[in-house]
Amino acid sequence: MAVQKLTIQEFVQLAKASPVLDVRSPGEYLHAHIPGAYSLPLFTDEERKVVGTAYKQQNRKTAIKMGLDYFGVKMRSMVEAVETLINERNSLTAKRMDAINGQQTTDNVLVHCWRGGMRSAGVAWLLDLYGFKVYTLAGGYKAYRKWVREQFEIPCDLKILGGYTGSGKTLVLQQLQQAGLPVIDLEKIACHKGSAFGGMDDKPQPGQEMFENLLALSLSEQALVPGGSVWLEDESQRIGNVKIPDQFWKKMRSSELFFLNIPFEERLQYITQEYGVLETEKLQQAITRIQKRLGGLETKNALGFLTEQNHLECFRILLKYYDKWYSKGLYNRDAVNELLKEVPFSTIDVESITASLIQKNKRSIDEALQKK
Repeated sequence: MAVQKLTIQEFVQLAKASPVLDVRSPGEYLHAHIPGAYSLPLFTDEERKVVGTAYKQQNRKTAIKMGLDYFGVKMRSMVEAVETLINERNSLTAKRMDAINGQQTTDNVLVHCWRGGMRSAGVAWLLDLYGFKVYTLAGGYKAYRKWVREQFEIPCDLKILGGYTGSGKTLVLQQLQQAGLPVIDLEKIACHKGSAFGGMDDKPQPGQEMFENLLALSLSEQALVPGGSVWLEDESQRIGNVKIPDQFWKKMRSSELFFLNIPFEERLQYITQEYGVLETEKLQQAITRIQKRLGGLETKNALGFLTEQNHLECFRILLKYYDKWYSKGLYNRDAVNELLKEVPFSTIDVESITASLIQKNKRSIDEALQKK
């Protein structure tokens, strides 16, 4: 067998069914990586620093010799780690069979480093020698990052699901996905619900680069689902600590917007049930974070109601605040009158709302085709 080098398009396609081994240092991997990749570092962070310094200050051959000193003692453990990984993956699925001759396919592994250079070449040689079918990524993780940025510029038809806070947009998105429509849940990818109250489940958000990697992969996958349009929730450009990339954000802001118009009191009941179970201290901290925009009096009243465990009146104040800011963002976009399609409902009936959205979307597509 021989190691085969793949283009980024080939690599992304094969990665859907084969394990990806990231041989960069632990620090590089933790910063950001290809979603689903396994960390199999050739060097520790310190070893990478030593070898890199030798390469810059001395010469390439000296750096390679130093790298071999580190690599040599790890060879067996790296092979065994990959062997265990392959065995575990195979135990979860049926034996893969070749469609032509009925023979079991060779176990594939995909290996990459930063630029597709010596680190991935060294590990690929070892795994190939042991008997794995090894593929490497031409250009390494750097090529993957270029592919990520390209995904945000590819033309695609986006459908934006809007509505004031408490309209059940996330539930509707989930229902759309269950109905077989392409959906990207930005808040799920960002691990944040997009407001001062959005990160209170203590789940850490991905870094900006990792968020972009996850979004690009989801976009590339959903764009292939039959149905054409990709549904997303209307969001601010910043979701917690991460930011929707500019190119994609502009595309969202110029896309058709389906606005769920749900009565205030209905939405108030919904968010009271959703957020009323959270810890009082965390709710107090969230209210304090927006006190400058909420205003001194309203902040005092909201905190007072919260202390009394009167969540309904506390959230009434907060909901009015978020309605004002969402309304400002809603109409602060070009051609809003042409893009905005109202979907009025008296209650948060997820199944009925979903059916209505699907019908409105179909009608919108038919109208666009007639204009052509």
